[in-house]
Amino acid sequence: MIKKIVIVLVTIISFQSQGQEGTASPYSFYGIGSLKFKGTVENRSMGGLSVFMDSIHVNLRNPASYVGPDLSTAPYNGESRPVKFAIGGSHNITSLKSNSGDDMVNTSTFDYFAVSIPMDKFGVGFGILPYTSVGYKLESYNADGSRANRYKGEGGTNKVFLGFGYKITNDLSIGVDASYNFGNIKNSSLAFIYNEEGDPVQYHSKENNRSDLSGLNFNFGLSYKTMINDKLQLMSSFTYAPESTLKSNNERYISTVVFSESTNQEYTISYIETDLNALGLKKTNLTMPSRTSFGVGIGAPKKWFVGTELTLQNTSKFSNPVYYISNAKFVNASNFAIGGFYIPDYDSFSKYWKRVVYRAGMHFENTGLEINNEKIKEFGISFGLGLPMGGLFSNGNIGLEIGKRGTQNQNLVQENFVNLQFSLSLNQRWFEKRKYD
Repeated sequence: MIKKIVIVLVTIISFQSQGQEGTASPYSFYGIGSLKFKGTVENRSMGGLSVFMDSIHVNLRNPASYVGPDLSTAPYNGESRPVKFAIGGSHNITSLKSNSGDDMVNTSTFDYFAVSIPMDKFGVGFGILPYTSVGYKLESYNADGSRANRYKGEGGTNKVFLGFGYKITNDLSIGVDASYNFGNIKNSSLAFIYNEEGDPVQYHSKENNRSDLSGLNFNFGLSYKTMINDKLQLMSSFTYAPESTLKSNNERYISTVVFSESTNQEYTISYIETDLNALGLKKTNLTMPSRTSFGVGIGAPKKWFVGTELTLQNTSKFSNPVYYISNAKFVNASNFAIGGFYIPDYDSFSKYWKRVVYRAGMHFENTGLEINNEKIKEFGISFGLGLPMGGLFSNGNIGLEIGKRGTQNQNLVQENFVNLQFSLSLNQRWFEKRKYD
């Protein structure tokens, strides 16, 4: 156990030491950033499918999974529920294309750390993960090709969660997560000023904003699975996160800056703080929309599984009074996922690759963001491998996701992305029935 905890800590430190830049998407300019949390590597390798649950993998999207079944495989004979540890990270390569040019960006992130502890009919889960991420650098130009504005943003929100599950019957379980969301978002807008001859003046104006965010939300889950005959098992799931509120403590500064064309650097000369209290914007509330998810799948235990899942989010309720953008609005979001896995021979101990889990899936998403009357959509296709490791069913997971987000219509940006995902799923027996001769 100590060795496994050391591995987890070293992995977290290695991710953090490289810096946490969660996204480079220009669409993270809107709202509170791009959604980072889409499940574990195992989920994402199946198109984001989270309806499948077993005794050796953490499922972060449905708290009903914290209960977990006993291990039926010999020599455990239904007498052990392993405590599950999960840690994951990813590397993203994104090509940005617009009518005015293109660019290539790379980001690496720590994605989650979680623990799930089943105890008889109860289960507990807890962990930490980034939830949304802001990271963009944009410039707009005048008709004559001169710079008009420069926009920059960074930050995002994280969540720590504690959840409980309860097994009502052998087939039916329920659960609830309580999550505390926290973080900050910083963005700036630099306006370039020119004289009558079209030459840049010495001093330019820059607006700097910061919002410190915090709030609590809940996620309720239900899981049902049953054998429909001797070989086939049916699984279904339901989750619901009710509408919640994020409290935002806001600051705004107006700066006078000098911009160096030769070094492309900004130098602040002076600044004044905007009285947001007078505008009623010092402390604001952000409405976080409700989310509902339904999933169903069928498979042969320890052999194969295929399923589908629909997620609906009432994103049109989202509002942020501090930042009003005339050409953008939020509409209701949806995501449809389909995927599954295949294991050639779960019990093979002589041929390693027959015990590997082969995963694949795809998803179609309406992100809920609409700009210039264009809905921002996302499509992705994913693949993954679950690689058995030493110990009690521990494994490493590798995922690859290829897709695109956005469009070049209406002078917008299309993102073509490749996500490489890595995780460790570690298991340890904590609760064993003692036997005496």
